[in-house]
Amino acid sequence: MTTILIALLVFGTLILVHEGGHYVTARLFGVKINEFAIGMGPRLLSRKSKKTGIAYSLCAFPIGGYVAMAGEDEESDDENALNRKPVWQRMIITAAGATLNLLLGLILMTSMVLSAKTLTTTTVFRFSEEVSVSNKDGLQVGDRIVKVNGASVNVYYDLAYHVMRKGTEPVDLTVIRDGKRVLLPDVTFPTITENGIVYGMVDFVPTVEEKNPWTVAKHTWCQTLTSVRMIWESLLDLFTGRAGLDQVSGPIGVTEAIGEAAKEGAFNFFYMTALISLNLGLFNLLPIPALDGGRLIFQLIELIRRKPIKPEWEGHIHFIGLAILMLLMILITFKDVIGLFG
Repeated sequence: MTTILIALLVFGTLILVHEGGHYVTARLFGVKINEFAIGMGPRLLSRKSKKTGIAYSLCAFPIGGYVAMAGEDEESDDENALNRKPVWQRMIITAAGATLNLLLGLILMTSMVLSAKTLTTTTVFRFSEEVSVSNKDGLQVGDRIVKVNGASVNVYYDLAYHVMRKGTEPVDLTVIRDGKRVLLPDVTFPTITENGIVYGMVDFVPTVEEKNPWTVAKHTWCQTLTSVRMIWESLLDLFTGRAGLDQVSGPIGVTEAIGEAAKEGAFNFFYMTALISLNLGLFNLLPIPALDGGRLIFQLIELIRRKPIKPEWEGHIHFIGLAILMLLMILITFKDVIGLFG
């Protein structure tokens, strides 16, 4: 029950932030709003503002929310309807929800970096005696790794991620050694296998650096960008076959992950929440019908051709996209339920 309550708090907060982005920008541009709802399905609570006429609702299923605006999915003659607003204003309103989710992820990353006891670098302090193999291929104590297979790394978080993905095979490392840039070809790292997927892992202990405004900003920015990259590449893994559908989690799987993170402490809990917020923001910006990214594509086309695509055509496309997403959600939820009893 505690896990469920914590998950509801996380989901509710992220949905509120997302829909709040749409709501605030719509109000800013004077769009008529009929309802602001957190959750989907039957309304549990609903109250209509006498001043604005907006209904504020809490619905049964905490898997989404919506800001119902006049002229959003149909033509409207109301001068304050969404469809009557300039396309650039509509694009800002559409993108605002995902943007705030990404911003929240950045804020949570900042708080994590600030609360961290140490800030780890990419410089080798000492090798792990039990599993170390990279030192046999030329990596030395004092080397500062700046690239892994050509990809730049700035903090340990970057390094660990690139080694995790690419370190299943020998990689080329670029290091700074005695002030000089040195290329170390075909460096091997140890690997581990989880859920049928092989990962590389760093086999040395890194040095730490002083915590100051510059290093906090650097670690926050690098960790956020790498987390976004991790989410994006995880999505690509689904299409390339590196990861299967069994690696995807729906609300039940995410609830379980949130509960596990909460048990491990505040740091892991906020890290998980940051990842979910970044994931939600990035996923909503994908150019998929029914998502904000899909709507942005239609608005971009309208901006270029200077006239909108017929609303009924766009509506049909978004409906198909929503149906596919719902079917996928049902399949993933079914998989999560089976996993609970597996």
